[in-house]
Amino acid sequence: MNVRWKIVSVVMPLLLVTITLVGVSAVLSSTTGITRIAQDFLGFKADELQKHGESQWRLLVENNFTNRPDMLSAMQGGVLAYAQSLVRTDTELVLAVDADGAIQGATGEITLDDNDRARLQRIFAERDTSLQIIPLGGTERVVKGFYFAPFDWFYLFTEARDTFYQDTDRIIRESAIILAGAVVLSLVMLLVFSGQLTRPMTAIIASMRRIIESNDLTERVGIEYRDETGQMAHTFNIMLGELEKAYQQIKSYAFQAVLAQKKEAKIRNIFQKYVPQDLIDRFFTNPESMLVGENRELSILFSDIRSFTSISEAMRPDDLVNSLNRYFSVMVDIIMNRHGIIDKYIGDAIMAFFGAPVHHDEDALNSVMAGLEMTEQVKEFNRKQLAAGRPEFRIGVGIAYGEVTVGNIGTEKKMDYTVIGDMVNLASRLEGLTKPYHQELIIGETLFPVVEHEMPWRLLDTVAVKGKTRGVRIYTVSRRLNAVEERAWKRHNEAMTVFYNRDFPAAVEGFDGVLAMLKDDPIARMMGDRARLYINDPPPQGWDGVEVMKTK
Repeated sequence: MNVRWKIVSVVMPLLLVTITLVGVSAVLSSTTGITRIAQDFLGFKADELQKHGESQWRLLVENNFTNRPDMLSAMQGGVLAYAQSLVRTDTELVLAVDADGAIQGATGEITLDDNDRARLQRIFAERDTSLQIIPLGGTERVVKGFYFAPFDWFYLFTEARDTFYQDTDRIIRESAIILAGAVVLSLVMLLVFSGQLTRPMTAIIASMRRIIESNDLTERVGIEYRDETGQMAHTFNIMLGELEKAYQQIKSYAFQAVLAQKKEAKIRNIFQKYVPQDLIDRFFTNPESMLVGENRELSILFSDIRSFTSISEAMRPDDLVNSLNRYFSVMVDIIMNRHGIIDKYIGDAIMAFFGAPVHHDEDALNSVMAGLEMTEQVKEFNRKQLAAGRPEFRIGVGIAYGEVTVGNIGTEKKMDYTVIGDMVNLASRLEGLTKPYHQELIIGETLFPVVEHEMPWRLLDTVAVKGKTRGVRIYTVSRRLNAVEERAWKRHNEAMTVFYNRDFPAAVEGFDGVLAMLKDDPIARMMGDRARLYINDPPPQGWDGVEVMKTK
């Protein structure tokens, strides 16, 4: 028997199962119909009782008996008696309840608890005439009713849920038995016929597993049938022969690949100490692209240890190297944690940039946060220095933001991945300004919009650094201020505004106010002295507030 007949043998049981499922679907449809009839019948009896009650009430109205209690009581009993005539089972029960959920009449005995009365009270309040299932007297009951205004009662036809759905439940149980039998029968037939169909393939799989375990490509698969499975086994044997020929070549290639991977890993481990890891990954992915520079907007950070020459002269060489290495370790971790790249060490100075080779949305803000963290962590570093009897390090950090050229710069024998441009020079100048302005951190005006709404800031001055004629506004920032510092910085910025508007007396008053809050504040004192000079010797027309710096 070929594969075609085997497929037929497998499909036939599936068709039988499909037919069985169609039969089950028909049974389920019939149960739905039975349920609908039962629901309609319960609703019909409720409608009939309502019509009977309304007809009896009309008789009382027509004979002017509505005010006679005995006639009303007789009518209520008559309606309940009529309800009793509609009852068909021992579990069926008709109730008449009032607004409080209390039973005013019933065709049988039932005991309600507080929860039952609350449910009946809700049905009465909502005038709910829909079919629903609720627990009453400790039994799940199907209920449907109507509100009868003359008595201000709500009549409910109720039936035990098990009785109401007994025919449906029976059909479902029988259908489940039929379905289970069909599934078992189909499964048995499928197992029998699929075993015949897959036996040759099982043999092929077993041979493949033995080959995998033993690496013996000389093994061959036995051919059981002269059909498609036999052709598969024959083709598999041919493939084994070809694989055996290629096996030696594959082992050779694999050995070379392992050597290449180890060599690459070794190169990465060595060069990531000198070159950013992102740059190494980019080089291995696309080496040609690394030979081309590109213009990008980056943040450039320079930091420097103040008076390092004096520090180095006061320390033994081994202590100096140890302290410097610990300092660099702290600073580098901060920069790299903020996605920065260490460009180079210039003696005791650090040059870093943010935004290349991988761009991040928060690069500019990260550079400022890195600068703040560096000035904060150096204080912890100095505590350990003093504990070891070594001098403290004082640092200055300058950060500029703008377009630079970034890429591999150098020759074929020696290249550096670095940045060049005016912003690099400006960052270096800003770091130099931290000394005369007595600040730990200074940022350029292009970074100001990034931090303006993120942290407290203070406008220091407008300067033209060495080599430039155009003025650049410089700022310092802080992670947080106390209440006095917050008022002082705000007063200082206001004084700077009137200073640039040439209102020098008001500027002097503002800077003096800052000094009253921050004793010996160097910036307020410097700007106040400058404003006093301009009161006696005003600057020329066209003055833009630029202070030309003579130092770096």
